[in-house]
Amino acid sequence: MTQFLPPNLLALFAPRDPIPYLPPLEKLPHEKHHNQPYCGIAPYIREFEDPRDAPPPTRAETREERMERKRREKIERRQQEVETELKMWDPHNDPNAQGDAFKTLFVARVNYDTTESKLRREFEVYGPIKRIHMVYSKRSGKPRGYAFIEYEHERDMHSAYKHADGKKIDGRRVLVDVERGRTVKGWRPRRLGGGLGGTRRGGADVNIRHSGRDDTSRYDERDRDRDRERERRERSRERDKERERRRSRSRDRRRRSRSRDKEERRRSRERSKDKDRERKRRSSRSRERARRERERKEELRGSGAGGGDMAEPSEAGDAPPDDGPPGELGPDGPDGPEEKGRDRDRERRRSHRSERERRRDRDRDRDREHKRGERGGERGRDEARGGGGGGQDNGLEGLGNDGRDMYMESEGGDGYLAPENGYLMETAPE
Repeated sequence: MTQFLPPNLLALFAPRDPIPYLPPLEKLPHEKHHNQPYCGIAPYIREFEDPRDAPPPTRAETREERMERKRREKIERRQQEVETELKMWDPHNDPNAQGDAFKTLFVARVNYDTTESKLRREFEVYGPIKRIHMVYSKRSGKPRGYAFIEYEHERDMHSAYKHADGKKIDGRRVLVDVERGRTVKGWRPRRLGGGLGGTRRGGADVNIRHSGRDDTSRYDERDRDRDRERERRERSRERDKERERRRSRSRDRRRRSRSRDKEERRRSRERSKDKDRERKRRSSRSRERARRERERKEELRGSGAGGGDMAEPSEAGDAPPDDGPPGELGPDGPDGPEEKGRDRDRERRRSHRSERERRRDRDRDRDREHKRGERGGERGRDEARGGGGGGQDNGLEGLGNDGRDMYMESEGGDGYLAPENGYLMETAPE
């Protein structure tokens, strides 16, 4: 299949030339033995240079030192150039400086796109113009940004000097000044180290930005005003910060006061609740004591009345009055409306208690009724057996029949004391 391939592709599958045979070396480099052994440098010390004949060490210049050196050299060269140009500069013999110097106006900071006709239209409002000279670069031919305008009359130049400074032309505010080169003695332009203004005094901390025709005293005054304004702003910022700190502290105090008031109100509510609970407990205890006191009084009255009624028949020797069948009492007896209302109140109070208290009250009432029945039975038997001479339980046996009748009449009027519980009962009608 490969025999049909073209020669250029068959050349790719052709075997390479065989590797040529090289006879081996006698010894490898690391197997060869050196004729002379290794030694130190002591034998060669005498071949060194004498330290006294060696040149002094040279110190390399750092980057900062090199930049400082170049700056000093540049300043020196510029000073030499300024001195050379200053010797050659003579504004009175300048061929470009023509016309009357006291009628000429200097206009600077002009837009590079402003034309001579535009300047003429802007400055003709102050008076007729005789000549306008715009300064161009000798190398590029582009405008330098300043010009000289000569008026027909000196009063027009003074009017323009007074009113045209800071006028906006083509988006830039121009600087207007008199021609000082031929009017001021010892005047030097900016390129020769003179000029007005502080825009090129040095660094950013020294340079200022105002109209160049202002004198240095006004510069200093404006600097002082600017410093005072900066200090005033700093003091204002400090006052604002202090006011904000006081306001934040006041907010914190109000927040803490509100939290304290809230805590105090919570504690007051808790104390009020505790007082209410304590008042309820005291009122419940007082009601319980009153109830117990009433029960005790009722128990004493019932026991006293039962003993006196049972003692009367034995002393008098008569049977008790036949007021009806046994166990039937009048409307004011134990089954009357007063006793029923008292029982309903007692049951209502008991319904509000817990089940445990109900059980305890039922047990106590059961024991009390049981003891009351036992005491009443014993007293009745004693009265029946002894005729009322031996028992003085209710304080009525010692009075005799007349005394008991008087006591019963004073207590009940038309009624009498029941032998069971001492309640007043109405007498049966005859």
